[in-house]
Amino acid sequence: MKIKYTDEVLGPLKVIPDFLPPPEELAFKEETVKVTITLSRASVDFFKRQAKKHHTRYQKMIRRLLDVYARANS
Repeated sequence: MKIKYTDEVLGPLKVIPDFLPPPEELAFKEETVKVTITLSRASVDFFKRQAKKHHTRYQKMIRRLLDVYARANS
């Protein structure tokens, strides 16, 4: 796909404050605990499909879901 550039007026610009965390926060590794859990085939298949679609690991998606649930219900 070739990008076609045009010479148009951009209009008023808006400065967005820096919202990205510093590199040292990105390198932070959260403490994890290894557990064994049995899940339904349907759940695992769902997360595997979604992980493939979003180019990530399904275990990471499940862990994130549990983190969000726990934080919302604490």
